[in-house]
Amino acid sequence: MVTGATGNIGSAVVRRLLAEGGHEVVGVVRRPPPDDAGGDVTWHRADLSSDEGSAALADAFRGADAVVHLVWGFQPSHDPDYLERVGVGGTRRVVEAVEAAGVPHLLHMSSVGAYAPRADDRGVDEAWPTTGVPTSMYSRHKVAAERLLDDHEASGADTLVTRLRPGIVGQRTAASALLRYGVPGVVPARALGLLPVLPLDRGMVVPMVHSDDVAEAVAAVLHQRAGGAFNLASSEPVTAADVADALGARLVHVPSSVLRPAVSAAWRLRLQPVDTGWLDLAFALPSLDSTRARVELGWAPTRTGPEVLREVVAGMREAAHGPTPALRPRTVPGALRDAVRRGPVAVRRRP
Repeated sequence: MVTGATGNIGSAVVRRLLAEGGHEVVGVVRRPPPDDAGGDVTWHRADLSSDEGSAALADAFRGADAVVHLVWGFQPSHDPDYLERVGVGGTRRVVEAVEAAGVPHLLHMSSVGAYAPRADDRGVDEAWPTTGVPTSMYSRHKVAAERLLDDHEASGADTLVTRLRPGIVGQRTAASALLRYGVPGVVPARALGLLPVLPLDRGMVVPMVHSDDVAEAVAAVLHQRAGGAFNLASSEPVTAADVADALGARLVHVPSSVLRPAVSAAWRLRLQPVDTGWLDLAFALPSLDSTRARVELGWAPTRTGPEVLREVVAGMREAAHGPTPALRPRTVPGALRDAVRRGPVAVRRRP
């Protein structure tokens, strides 16, 4: 069972498991893909933001060897209650359904965002505190989901729990989704190639990893029934200079303390969809030491952080997309139609 099987990480996980063969894959999603999307996947429709389908979720999980829980929400950023219902509430519902169905293995996709701010540039291992960055809504919710897993394990439940904590995850086919989440709908994709300068604090360092590499770790965990936490990141993180280089822009150093009020004001005025917590997170994230995954899972990333970034940015310029609703094409006319019908993405009314 793979919740969120049509998203950035989920599409890569499904692709990896189907390529290997021998797996009966069931995708648990709010919007199943069309029949011609390809892949021998059974689809189960469920909205994890609501308690209404909890009993059906437990029935769907019954007999499963493992549940890979990937569902998370990133927008609308002006509706934190909804995002909490999806991320934290959805995790609670999955944990309860796993327990009710007697599933032997739960793999939860956590994040580097669950970790406390970095103390220095050295990579942290899985023992680093998962207390998060308080000013980041995404981080607070990831921490809350980790606490749910702590409680589940402390209860003496028989389920083996695995937590993957990747850096920022990307792939080319997620480009349209990332454009919808992070760029105003009136801005065409090709405008990303017209940015002359990038005002950004040169001290930014962000761990990054490719979706396919995360999927490889998921497959290894499932095969080995490996429990506990695993960091996943390239040994070469992404710097502010790498971002400028990928965009073809000149980096202009602007301290994060100066950037923050501008980003916050633009978000509050609905001029751009990214809340200020993401900026805070970018300058607080620790580097990741992925030694445990390398040694115990035999895992190794196939791309460096800057290589993943360049692939994603190239995809964003071309509005690259996938065959699923979550990875659908992004166009300016489409974004404007959605804005008229349901509001801009940051304040979108749920259907």
